[in-house]
Amino acid sequence: MNKKIALLSIFLISVLFLSGCINNQTSKEVSGDKINVMVSVLPQVDFVERIGGDKVQVSEMIPPGFSPATYDPSPEQLKKLQDAELYFRIGHIPFEKVQMEKLENINSKMIVVDTSKNIALLKLASHHHDEEEGEENEEEHKDEHEEEGDDPHIWLSPNLVKIQAEHIYNALVEYKPEYKDYFLDNYNQFINELTTLDARLEEIFLPVQGKTILVFHPAFGYLAAAYGFEQEAIEIEGKDPSPEHLKNIIDEARADDVKVIFVQKQFSTKSAEAIAKEIGGAVVQIDPLAKDYFDNLQNLADTIVEGLK
Repeated sequence: MNKKIALLSIFLISVLFLSGCINNQTSKEVSGDKINVMVSVLPQVDFVERIGGDKVQVSEMIPPGFSPATYDPSPEQLKKLQDAELYFRIGHIPFEKVQMEKLENINSKMIVVDTSKNIALLKLASHHHDEEEGEENEEEHKDEHEEEGDDPHIWLSPNLVKIQAEHIYNALVEYKPEYKDYFLDNYNQFINELTTLDARLEEIFLPVQGKTILVFHPAFGYLAAAYGFEQEAIEIEGKDPSPEHLKNIIDEARADDVKVIFVQKQFSTKSAEAIAKEIGGAVVQIDPLAKDYFDNLQNLADTIVEGLK
């Protein structure tokens, strides 16, 4: 009897083991049907998923709450990168400038697509200065402006996202041409949704056209250019303002009756809070890096307009 029980136990263990192997293999096959995609920032996850649908598995290199200016990828992310087949870079964020060569060396088979191609980049907004400062200072500011480099925040303009979407669509079709019709349907729907969002944002931003918002980090240049307002930044490329410039910002804010400073959760708010205290204003958080692009951009617009009231 004991021998029969032992044989039965061995049989059951064998069945469970084989079942597990089959399930694992099936899971790998199902996962293998999807294109493994890596992107740099969270909004791109939304872009790729909208076009790729259930044919893609997308992961971001810079997780929520971290700054593209200073982030170093974790070992877990680098491990994911080894399985990536496509990498969609946003273009020119500091993270990519520092890390892309390393990432490509980790996975040399990964196809890297620059979604900023054919987009006319803005320069990062220089600190405001008065016209009466004179030609000598104006030339000095011009040189400083040129050193600041290109503005990488191209995802904050729906019309520029259309260009990025075209690059994503083309790369997916080239990689998996058998899904072309599926990708095309998703791409066309995405473009239509971006057109609707653009019209909605034009309506929301109408009351603030010609006005200037005070921001900690100059992330909103493309948004401002698209909808007729301007941004004044407290810091640029991670550099806090000098005491003299801080005083100028406070004086200008008082003169213009500015009561709100918009900040990102990815950056320190120390300087913004100091200025807000001096002008009797408030610090309001907005996030240009949230994944849900459509809801976030509309909420961001509503927050900016409400803040300027």
